[in-house]
Amino acid sequence: MENNSSEESAKIVSLAADETERAAEQALRPNNILEFIGQSKVKEQLNLLLKAAKERKKPADHILLAGPPGLGKTTLAMIIATEMSSAIRVTSGPAITHAGDLAAILSSLSEGEILFIDEIHRLNRSAEEMLYLAMEDFRVDVVVGKGAGATSIPLDIPHFTLVGATTRSGLLPSPLRDRFGFTAALEFYENSDLENIILRSANLLELEINSDAINEIAIRSRGTPRVANRLLRRVRDFAQVKNKQSSKISIDSAKSALELYEVDAIGLDRLDKSILSNLIKNFAGGPVGLSTLAMSVGEEAETIESVCEPFLVRIGFLQRTPRGRVATKLAWQHLGIEPPVSNSYLQELGFFAKE
Repeated sequence: MENNSSEESAKIVSLAADETERAAEQALRPNNILEFIGQSKVKEQLNLLLKAAKERKKPADHILLAGPPGLGKTTLAMIIATEMSSAIRVTSGPAITHAGDLAAILSSLSEGEILFIDEIHRLNRSAEEMLYLAMEDFRVDVVVGKGAGATSIPLDIPHFTLVGATTRSGLLPSPLRDRFGFTAALEFYENSDLENIILRSANLLELEINSDAINEIAIRSRGTPRVANRLLRRVRDFAQVKNKQSSKISIDSAKSALELYEVDAIGLDRLDKSILSNLIKNFAGGPVGLSTLAMSVGEEAETIESVCEPFLVRIGFLQRTPRGRVATKLAWQHLGIEPPVSNSYLQELGFFAKE
């Protein structure tokens, strides 16, 4: 009984911490498209689409936002609603467990409302099929009764704009992907954009911060605004507790804080280093399957694939090959380990000349 009570308490504390983080992120989000930093091409395209819809006094076409986590998909969905002066209904693919859930949401929408479905690639098949009809004909078919006596009643719904967000656009079925009028592919951010985001967030948090400290945080932010804002808040906490004599965040404070939180000079965190270390030390650099690698680090395979791998692949530390994941020569060098000449697969990838 005591163990169960401890577990429940730990869950409550974890949920409270998550809620605090979400509230902090919400406070730093831009409110309109002009405040949104970075993604200039997507902003230009989106701005044109929304302006045209407003001039026609019609709801905008359905919009798909695709890209790795933390790049601003949810923020852009909120901005779309603001720019269109529309209400927004927020849900997620995993929360819609069957078609009836989606039918209830769709039938309660008002004219021109924005429906935002996060992780839309995780919708179940029956809900997906209902969404096809709703997106194209603004209609849902409600099934009444069961078995041979069941009948389908068509129900018209108001014209709405669906904004879908996905980190795995390849998992979306073609019929669903083709019904979006515009697909925005969000890219990782340049350091200069991240520096502007950090500066804006620091101003909102009423922080004094050195330009060198801003640059240091940006370099370690993995090209991701969410990570940049999170690191800024951790640096703020460190400076508040450790540097009571000065209210300004210095480069030394930033480096010390990021070292404490195990974020290295290029942005690798504890999980990234654990993945690379296990891959190199336990599997001789690979190749190794994703599920095996996930078990070796005690993490979900989906977390590794959607959160860690995009960054590790982008910086050239990891390769996804037909036979599994492989640590590149850069990863071996970063960890200070010499690749073994005996690994024939690494020879095939050009790590060193074959003997």
